[in-house]
Amino acid sequence: MRDAIKGAGRASFHLLGGAAIALLCCLGVGLALFTAVLAVTVIGAGVLPETVLLLRRLAGWERRRTAALTGTPVPEAYLPLEGPLPARVRTAVTDPGTARDLIWAAGQLLYGLVLWWVSLLLWVPALLVDGVVAGLAGRRPVALPLIGALAGLEAEWSRALLTPTPAAARDAALAARVEQLTATRAGAIAAHGAELRRIERDLHDGAQARLVALSMRIGLARRVYDSDPATARKLLDDAQTQAEEALAELRHVVRGIHPPILTDRGLTGAVRALAASSGLEVAVSVTGLADSPAVHPEQPEEPERPEQPPAGDGERPSADLRPTTGPVAPTTTGPPAPTADAPRAPAAVEAAAYFVVAEALTNAAKHSGATRASVALTRAPAALRVRVADEGRGGAEAGERGGSGLVGMRRRVAALDGTVRLTSPEGGPTVIEVELPCVW
Repeated sequence: MRDAIKGAGRASFHLLGGAAIALLCCLGVGLALFTAVLAVTVIGAGVLPETVLLLRRLAGWERRRTAALTGTPVPEAYLPLEGPLPARVRTAVTDPGTARDLIWAAGQLLYGLVLWWVSLLLWVPALLVDGVVAGLAGRRPVALPLIGALAGLEAEWSRALLTPTPAAARDAALAARVEQLTATRAGAIAAHGAELRRIERDLHDGAQARLVALSMRIGLARRVYDSDPATARKLLDDAQTQAEEALAELRHVVRGIHPPILTDRGLTGAVRALAASSGLEVAVSVTGLADSPAVHPEQPEEPERPEQPPAGDGERPSADLRPTTGPVAPTTTGPPAPTADAPRAPAAVEAAAYFVVAEALTNAAKHSGATRASVALTRAPAALRVRVADEGRGGAEAGERGGSGLVGMRRRVAALDGTVRLTSPEGGPTVIEVELPCVW
Protein backbone atom coordinates (compact mmCIF):
# COMPACT_ATOMS: atom_id res chain seq x y z
CA MET A 1 0.00 0.00 0.00
CA ARG A 2 2.87 2.37 0.86
CA ASP A 3 4.59 1.73 -2.47
CA ALA A 4 1.32 2.22 -4.33
CA ILE A 5 0.79 5.58 -2.64
CA LYS A 6 4.35 6.68 -3.49
CA GLY A 7 3.91 5.64 -7.13
CA ALA A 8 0.57 7.44 -7.36
CA GLY A 9 2.16 10.52 -5.80
CA ARG A 10 4.96 10.56 -8.41
CA ALA A 11 2.39 10.10 -11.16
CA SER A 12 0.27 12.94 -9.78
CA PHE A 13 3.33 15.19 -9.66
CA HIS A 14 4.02 14.35 -13.32
CA LEU A 15 0.40 15.10 -14.23
CA LEU A 16 0.59 18.38 -12.30
CA GLY A 17 3.61 19.35 -14.40
CA GLY A 18 1.66 18.42 -17.51
CA ALA A 19 -1.19 20.68 -16.40
CA ALA A 20 1.26 23.53 -15.83
CA ILE A 21 2.72 23.02 -19.31
CA ALA A 22 -0.83 22.93 -20.69
CA LEU A 23 -1.46 26.40 -19.26
CA LEU A 24 1.81 27.61 -20.78
CA CYS A 25 0.79 26.01 -24.08
CA CYS A 26 -2.42 28.00 -23.96
CA LEU A 27 -0.34 31.16 -23.82
CA GLY A 28 2.12 29.82 -26.40
CA VAL A 29 -0.51 28.85 -28.95
CA GLY A 30 -2.23 32.21 -28.55
CA LEU A 31 1.08 34.02 -28.93
CA ALA A 32 1.96 31.93 -31.99
CA LEU A 33 -1.35 32.71 -33.68
CA PHE A 34 -1.04 36.39 -32.82
CA THR A 35 2.49 36.65 -34.21
CA ALA A 36 1.45 34.66 -37.31
CA VAL A 37 -1.26 37.24 -38.01
CA LEU A 38 1.21 40.06 -37.44
CA ALA A 39 3.78 38.33 -39.66
CA VAL A 40 1.31 38.41 -42.55
CA THR A 41 1.24 42.18 -42.21
CA VAL A 42 5.09 42.19 -41.86
CA ILE A 43 4.77 43.92 -38.49
CA GLY A 44 5.45 40.84 -36.36
CA ALA A 45 7.98 39.11 -38.61
CA GLY A 46 10.77 39.78 -36.12
CA VAL A 47 8.77 38.20 -33.28
CA LEU A 48 7.87 34.99 -35.13
CA PRO A 49 11.27 33.24 -34.80
CA GLU A 50 11.42 34.08 -31.08
CA THR A 51 7.92 32.66 -30.61
CA VAL A 52 8.98 29.45 -32.36
CA LEU A 53 12.04 29.23 -30.10
CA LEU A 54 9.78 29.61 -27.03
CA LEU A 55 7.57 26.81 -28.36
CA ARG A 56 10.64 24.62 -28.88
CA ARG A 57 11.68 25.19 -25.26
CA LEU A 58 8.25 24.11 -24.02
CA ALA A 59 8.41 21.00 -26.21
CA GLY A 60 11.92 20.30 -24.94
CA TRP A 61 10.70 20.51 -21.35
CA GLU A 62 7.96 17.97 -22.13
CA ARG A 63 10.51 15.69 -23.85
CA ARG A 64 12.69 15.69 -20.74
CA ARG A 65 9.70 14.99 -18.47
CA THR A 66 8.57 12.12 -20.69
CA ALA A 67 12.07 10.66 -20.82
CA ALA A 68 12.37 10.90 -17.02
CA LEU A 69 9.09 9.02 -16.54
CA THR A 70 9.55 6.32 -19.19
CA GLY A 71 13.33 5.98 -19.17
CA THR A 72 13.48 6.39 -22.96
CA PRO A 73 14.59 9.70 -24.53
CA VAL A 74 12.31 11.45 -27.00
CA PRO A 75 14.23 12.55 -30.12
CA GLU A 76 13.99 16.05 -31.48
CA ALA A 77 14.73 17.42 -34.94
CA TYR A 78 14.70 21.13 -35.71
CA LEU A 79 16.23 23.23 -38.43
CA PRO A 80 18.57 25.88 -36.94
CA LEU A 81 17.09 29.38 -36.71
CA GLU A 82 20.15 31.31 -37.87
CA GLY A 83 21.08 33.94 -40.39
CA PRO A 84 19.30 37.15 -41.34
CA LEU A 85 15.70 37.81 -40.36
CA PRO A 86 14.08 36.69 -43.65
CA ALA A 87 15.92 33.36 -43.50
CA ARG A 88 14.92 32.84 -39.87
CA VAL A 89 11.27 33.60 -40.61
CA ARG A 90 11.32 31.25 -43.60
CA THR A 91 12.89 28.47 -41.52
CA ALA A 92 10.43 28.98 -38.66
CA VAL A 93 7.48 28.70 -41.04
CA THR A 94 8.70 25.80 -43.19
CA ASP A 95 10.29 23.66 -40.43
CA PRO A 96 8.13 20.52 -39.95
CA GLY A 97 9.05 20.60 -36.27
CA THR A 98 7.11 23.85 -35.85
CA ALA A 99 3.88 22.24 -37.07
CA ARG A 100 4.39 19.21 -34.80
CA ASP A 101 5.04 21.47 -31.82
CA LEU A 102 1.83 23.40 -32.50
CA ILE A 103 -0.15 20.16 -32.74
CA TRP A 104 1.41 18.93 -29.50
CA ALA A 105 0.70 22.23 -27.75
CA ALA A 106 -2.96 22.05 -28.76
CA GLY A 107 -3.17 18.41 -27.63
CA GLN A 108 -1.32 19.12 -24.36
CA LEU A 109 -3.79 21.89 -23.67
CA LEU A 110 -6.58 19.32 -23.76
CA TYR A 111 -5.26 16.08 -22.32
CA GLY A 112 -2.84 17.73 -19.88
CA LEU A 113 -5.64 19.43 -17.95
CA VAL A 114 -8.18 16.61 -18.38
CA LEU A 115 -5.84 13.89 -17.08
CA TRP A 116 -4.82 16.06 -14.13
CA TRP A 117 -8.45 16.57 -13.06
CA VAL A 118 -9.22 12.88 -13.55
CA SER A 119 -6.28 11.98 -11.30
CA LEU A 120 -7.59 14.32 -8.61
CA LEU A 121 -11.01 12.68 -8.78
CA LEU A 122 -9.43 9.23 -8.47
CA TRP A 123 -7.51 9.91 -5.27
CA VAL A 124 -10.39 9.73 -2.75
CA PRO A 125 -12.09 6.56 -4.09
CA ALA A 126 -8.68 5.00 -4.73
CA LEU A 127 -7.63 5.46 -1.10
CA LEU A 128 -10.95 4.13 0.14
CA VAL A 129 -11.01 1.09 -2.17
CA ASP A 130 -7.34 0.23 -1.75
CA GLY A 131 -7.56 0.87 1.99
CA VAL A 132 -10.12 -1.93 2.21
CA VAL A 133 -8.56 -4.25 -0.38
CA ALA A 134 -4.95 -3.83 0.64
CA GLY A 135 -5.39 -3.00 4.32
CA LEU A 136 -8.14 -5.43 5.35
CA ALA A 137 -8.12 -8.10 2.67
CA GLY A 138 -4.31 -8.07 2.33
CA ARG A 139 -4.40 -7.88 -1.46
CA ARG A 140 -2.54 -5.71 -3.95
CA PRO A 141 -3.94 -2.19 -4.56
CA VAL A 142 -6.13 -1.99 -7.64
CA ALA A 143 -7.23 1.69 -7.86
CA LEU A 144 -4.08 3.67 -7.04
CA PRO A 145 -2.13 2.19 -9.98
CA LEU A 146 -4.74 3.77 -12.26
CA ILE A 147 -3.21 7.17 -11.46
CA GLY A 148 0.14 5.87 -12.64
CA ALA A 149 -1.54 4.58 -15.78
CA LEU A 150 -2.88 8.10 -16.43
CA ALA A 151 0.66 9.51 -16.19
CA GLY A 152 1.89 6.80 -18.57
CA LEU A 153 -0.92 7.61 -20.98
CA GLU A 154 0.04 11.29 -21.00
CA ALA A 155 3.70 10.38 -21.63
CA GLU A 156 2.79 8.13 -24.55
CA TRP A 157 0.58 10.78 -26.14
CA SER A 158 3.34 13.37 -25.77
CA ARG A 159 5.88 10.96 -27.25
CA ALA A 160 3.64 10.23 -30.23
CA LEU A 161 3.08 13.93 -30.92
CA LEU A 162 6.66 15.12 -30.34
CA THR A 163 8.58 12.37 -32.14
CA PRO A 164 9.71 13.80 -35.51
CA THR A 165 8.98 12.06 -38.77
CA PRO A 166 11.88 10.22 -40.47
CA ALA A 167 12.03 12.90 -43.19
CA ALA A 168 12.20 15.70 -40.61
CA ALA A 169 14.90 13.83 -38.68
CA ARG A 170 16.94 13.44 -41.88
CA ASP A 171 16.58 17.11 -42.74
CA ALA A 172 17.59 18.19 -39.23
CA ALA A 173 20.56 15.81 -39.22
CA LEU A 174 21.63 17.14 -42.62
CA ALA A 175 21.34 20.74 -41.39
CA ALA A 176 23.37 19.91 -38.27
CA ARG A 177 25.97 18.19 -40.42
CA VAL A 178 26.25 21.21 -42.72
CA GLU A 179 26.62 23.47 -39.69
CA GLN A 180 29.34 21.23 -38.28
CA LEU A 181 31.21 21.12 -41.58
CA THR A 182 30.97 24.90 -41.88
CA ALA A 183 32.51 25.28 -38.43
CA THR A 184 35.26 22.74 -39.09
CA ARG A 185 36.01 24.34 -42.46
CA ALA A 186 36.37 27.72 -40.79
CA GLY A 187 38.67 26.16 -38.21
CA ALA A 188 40.72 24.44 -40.89
CA ILE A 189 41.07 27.72 -42.80
CA ALA A 190 42.15 29.50 -39.61
CA ALA A 191 44.65 26.76 -38.83
CA HIS A 192 45.95 26.84 -42.40
CA GLY A 193 46.39 30.61 -42.23
CA ALA A 194 48.22 30.37 -38.92
CA GLU A 195 50.46 27.66 -40.36
CA LEU A 196 51.29 29.78 -43.41
CA ARG A 197 52.14 32.75 -41.18
CA ARG A 198 54.37 30.53 -39.04
CA ILE A 199 56.19 29.19 -42.10
CA GLU A 200 56.63 32.72 -43.49
CA ARG A 201 57.95 33.94 -40.14
CA ASP A 202 60.38 31.02 -39.83
CA LEU A 203 61.66 31.51 -43.36
CA HIS A 204 61.97 35.29 -43.00
CA ASP A 205 63.60 35.31 -39.57
CA GLY A 206 65.70 32.17 -40.02
CA ALA A 207 66.69 30.77 -43.39
CA GLN A 208 66.26 34.00 -45.36
CA ALA A 209 68.40 36.02 -42.95
CA ARG A 210 71.13 33.38 -43.02
CA LEU A 211 71.07 33.23 -46.83
CA VAL A 212 71.42 37.04 -47.02
CA ALA A 213 74.43 36.88 -44.69
CA LEU A 214 75.82 34.03 -46.77
CA SER A 215 75.52 36.07 -49.97
CA MET A 216 77.26 39.03 -48.34
CA ARG A 217 80.17 36.91 -47.11
CA ILE A 218 80.65 35.32 -50.51
CA GLY A 219 80.64 38.78 -52.11
CA LEU A 220 83.26 40.03 -49.65
CA ALA A 221 85.36 36.93 -50.24
CA ARG A 222 85.32 37.59 -54.01
CA ARG A 223 86.50 41.16 -53.49
CA VAL A 224 89.49 40.33 -51.26
CA TYR A 225 90.37 37.00 -52.87
CA ASP A 226 93.22 38.43 -55.01
CA SER A 227 94.60 40.88 -52.45
CA ASP A 228 94.15 38.89 -49.21
CA PRO A 229 93.64 35.14 -49.75
CA ALA A 230 93.73 34.40 -46.00
CA THR A 231 90.83 36.75 -45.28
CA ALA A 232 88.93 35.37 -48.26
CA ARG A 233 89.44 31.83 -46.98
CA LYS A 234 88.11 32.85 -43.54
CA LEU A 235 85.09 34.48 -45.14
CA LEU A 236 84.42 31.32 -47.16
CA ASP A 237 84.63 29.23 -44.01
CA ASP A 238 82.10 31.54 -42.38
CA ALA A 239 79.93 31.27 -45.50
CA GLN A 240 80.00 27.47 -45.25
CA THR A 241 78.89 27.69 -41.64
CA GLN A 242 76.08 30.04 -42.65
CA ALA A 243 75.01 27.63 -45.38
CA GLU A 244 74.86 24.72 -42.92
CA GLU A 245 72.81 26.80 -40.48
CA ALA A 246 70.45 27.83 -43.28
CA LEU A 247 70.00 24.17 -44.25
CA ALA A 248 69.21 23.35 -40.61
CA GLU A 249 66.60 26.12 -40.53
CA LEU A 250 65.04 24.82 -43.73
CA ARG A 251 64.91 21.29 -42.34
CA HIS A 252 63.15 22.66 -39.26
CA VAL A 253 60.55 24.41 -41.43
CA VAL A 254 60.03 21.24 -43.50
CA ARG A 255 59.49 19.19 -40.35
CA GLY A 256 56.75 21.62 -39.33
CA ILE A 257 54.97 21.07 -42.65
CA HIS A 258 55.28 17.29 -42.84
CA PRO A 259 57.89 15.53 -40.72
CA PRO A 260 60.20 13.47 -42.96
CA ILE A 261 60.38 10.83 -40.23
CA LEU A 262 56.78 9.92 -41.04
CA THR A 263 57.82 9.01 -44.56
CA ASP A 264 61.00 7.25 -43.49
CA ARG A 265 59.80 5.33 -40.44
CA GLY A 266 56.01 5.49 -40.50
CA LEU A 267 53.71 6.61 -37.69
CA THR A 268 54.85 3.93 -35.26
CA GLY A 269 58.52 4.77 -35.58
CA ALA A 270 57.86 8.52 -35.54
CA VAL A 271 55.81 8.28 -32.34
CA ARG A 272 58.49 6.14 -30.69
CA ALA A 273 61.08 8.75 -31.64
CA LEU A 274 58.88 11.45 -30.10
CA ALA A 275 58.54 9.39 -26.94
CA ALA A 276 62.30 8.88 -26.71
CA SER A 277 63.06 12.59 -27.11
CA SER A 278 60.20 13.99 -24.98
CA GLY A 279 62.09 14.05 -21.69
CA LEU A 280 59.46 11.81 -20.07
CA GLU A 281 59.30 8.09 -19.44
CA VAL A 282 56.79 7.19 -22.13
CA ALA A 283 55.25 3.76 -22.69
CA VAL A 284 54.14 3.27 -26.29
CA SER A 285 51.49 0.70 -27.22
CA VAL A 286 50.65 -0.10 -30.86
CA THR A 287 47.74 -2.28 -31.97
CA GLY A 288 47.17 -3.32 -35.56
CA LEU A 289 49.42 -0.74 -37.25
CA ALA A 290 52.36 -1.21 -39.55
CA ASP A 291 55.70 -1.58 -37.84
CA SER A 292 58.46 0.95 -38.46
CA PRO A 293 59.94 0.74 -41.96
CA ALA A 294 63.67 0.51 -42.36
CA VAL A 295 65.47 3.63 -41.19
CA HIS A 296 66.56 5.98 -43.94
CA PRO A 297 70.30 5.50 -44.66
CA GLU A 298 71.05 9.16 -43.96
CA GLN A 299 69.09 9.20 -40.72
CA PRO A 300 70.65 7.61 -37.63
CA GLU A 301 68.60 5.26 -35.56
CA GLU A 302 67.08 6.98 -32.55
CA PRO A 303 66.75 5.21 -29.24
CA GLU A 304 63.40 3.61 -28.61
CA ARG A 305 61.73 2.64 -25.40
CA PRO A 306 60.04 -0.72 -24.91
CA GLU A 307 56.31 -0.89 -25.39
CA GLN A 308 53.94 -1.24 -22.45
CA PRO A 309 50.14 -1.35 -22.52
CA PRO A 310 48.39 1.92 -21.71
CA ALA A 311 46.13 2.40 -18.72
CA GLY A 312 42.44 1.63 -19.15
CA ASP A 313 39.91 4.33 -19.97
CA GLY A 314 39.08 6.54 -17.03
CA GLU A 315 41.81 5.03 -14.83
CA ARG A 316 45.10 6.45 -13.63
CA PRO A 317 47.97 5.10 -15.71
CA SER A 318 49.78 2.18 -14.23
CA ALA A 319 52.49 3.00 -11.72
CA ASP A 320 54.91 0.73 -13.56
CA LEU A 321 55.53 2.84 -16.64
CA ARG A 322 59.32 2.84 -16.39
CA PRO A 323 60.98 1.28 -19.41
CA THR A 324 62.57 -2.07 -18.78
CA THR A 325 66.19 -2.77 -19.62
CA GLY A 326 66.04 -6.49 -20.32
CA PRO A 327 64.13 -8.43 -22.95
CA VAL A 328 60.39 -8.54 -22.51
CA ALA A 329 58.82 -11.99 -22.46
CA PRO A 330 56.13 -12.45 -25.10
CA THR A 331 52.57 -12.71 -23.85
CA THR A 332 49.39 -13.98 -25.40
CA THR A 333 47.02 -11.61 -23.60
CA GLY A 334 48.49 -8.27 -24.67
CA PRO A 335 47.71 -6.35 -27.85
CA PRO A 336 48.93 -7.89 -31.06
CA ALA A 337 52.36 -6.75 -32.12
CA PRO A 338 52.58 -4.50 -35.16
CA THR A 339 53.67 -6.19 -38.34
CA ALA A 340 55.54 -4.86 -41.34
CA ASP A 341 52.77 -5.86 -43.76
CA ALA A 342 49.95 -4.16 -41.82
CA PRO A 343 48.28 -1.31 -43.74
CA ARG A 344 49.29 2.28 -43.12
CA ALA A 345 46.90 5.16 -42.63
CA PRO A 346 46.73 7.96 -45.23
CA ALA A 347 49.44 10.59 -45.01
CA ALA A 348 47.08 13.31 -43.73
CA VAL A 349 45.80 11.04 -40.95
CA GLU A 350 49.34 10.02 -39.93
CA ALA A 351 50.43 13.66 -39.86
CA ALA A 352 47.46 14.65 -37.68
CA ALA A 353 48.11 11.77 -35.28
CA TYR A 354 51.83 12.65 -35.13
CA PHE A 355 51.14 16.30 -34.28
CA VAL A 356 48.55 15.27 -31.67
CA VAL A 357 51.12 13.09 -29.90
CA ALA A 358 53.81 15.76 -30.24
CA GLU A 359 51.57 18.49 -28.78
CA ALA A 360 50.29 16.26 -25.97
CA LEU A 361 53.78 15.17 -24.92
CA THR A 362 55.07 18.75 -25.16
CA ASN A 363 52.26 19.98 -22.91
CA ALA A 364 52.87 17.14 -20.48
CA ALA A 365 56.58 17.94 -20.27
CA LYS A 366 56.11 21.72 -19.95
CA HIS A 367 52.96 22.21 -17.89
CA SER A 368 51.79 19.03 -16.16
CA GLY A 369 54.76 18.31 -13.93
CA ALA A 370 54.50 14.64 -14.89
CA THR A 371 57.49 12.32 -15.27
CA ARG A 372 55.67 9.46 -16.98
CA ALA A 373 53.17 9.18 -19.79
CA SER A 374 51.67 6.59 -22.10
CA VAL A 375 50.80 6.67 -25.79
CA ALA A 376 48.44 4.17 -27.45
CA LEU A 377 47.90 3.88 -31.19
CA THR A 378 45.03 1.61 -32.19
CA ARG A 379 43.69 0.65 -35.58
CA ALA A 380 39.87 0.55 -35.55
CA PRO A 381 37.72 -0.78 -38.42
CA ALA A 382 37.17 2.71 -39.82
CA ALA A 383 39.37 4.97 -37.71
CA LEU A 384 42.74 5.52 -36.13
CA ARG A 385 42.58 6.07 -32.37
CA VAL A 386 45.25 7.92 -30.42
CA ARG A 387 45.33 8.04 -26.62
CA VAL A 388 47.91 10.05 -24.65
CA ALA A 389 47.84 10.00 -20.85
CA ASP A 390 50.09 11.52 -18.20
CA GLU A 391 50.12 11.55 -14.41
CA GLY A 392 50.52 15.31 -14.08
CA ARG A 393 48.59 17.85 -12.08
CA GLY A 394 45.74 18.08 -14.60
CA GLY A 395 43.57 21.15 -15.00
CA ALA A 396 43.91 21.44 -18.79
CA GLU A 397 40.95 23.33 -20.23
CA ALA A 398 38.89 21.98 -23.11
CA GLY A 399 37.31 23.96 -25.90
CA GLU A 400 38.44 27.34 -27.18
CA ARG A 401 39.48 28.37 -23.65
CA GLY A 402 42.39 25.95 -23.76
CA GLY A 403 45.89 26.87 -24.81
CA SER A 404 46.80 27.58 -28.40
CA GLY A 405 48.30 24.09 -28.70
CA LEU A 406 45.05 22.38 -27.70
CA VAL A 407 43.02 24.69 -29.95
CA GLY A 408 45.32 23.93 -32.87
CA MET A 409 45.04 20.22 -32.12
CA ARG A 410 41.23 20.38 -32.16
CA ARG A 411 41.21 22.32 -35.42
CA ARG A 412 43.64 19.94 -37.10
CA VAL A 413 41.56 16.92 -36.04
CA ALA A 414 38.24 18.59 -36.90
CA ALA A 415 39.53 19.32 -40.41
CA LEU A 416 39.66 15.54 -40.92
CA ASP A 417 36.21 15.07 -39.36
CA GLY A 418 37.75 13.57 -36.24
CA THR A 419 36.90 13.96 -32.58
CA VAL A 420 38.94 15.00 -29.53
CA ARG A 421 38.03 14.14 -25.94
CA LEU A 422 40.03 15.74 -23.12
CA THR A 423 39.75 14.54 -19.52
CA SER A 424 41.88 16.54 -17.11
CA PRO A 425 40.49 16.91 -13.57
CA GLU A 426 42.42 18.90 -10.99
CA GLY A 427 45.12 16.65 -9.61
CA GLY A 428 45.27 14.58 -12.79
CA PRO A 429 45.56 12.41 -14.70
CA THR A 430 45.22 14.11 -18.09
CA VAL A 431 43.95 11.90 -20.91
CA ILE A 432 43.59 13.01 -24.53
CA GLU A 433 41.66 10.63 -26.79
CA VAL A 434 41.52 11.33 -30.52
CA GLU A 435 39.65 9.38 -33.20
CA LEU A 436 40.50 10.06 -36.83
CA PRO A 437 38.27 8.56 -39.55
CA CYS A 438 40.37 6.39 -41.82
CA VAL A 439 39.82 4.02 -44.74
CA TRP A 440 42.33 1.19 -44.49
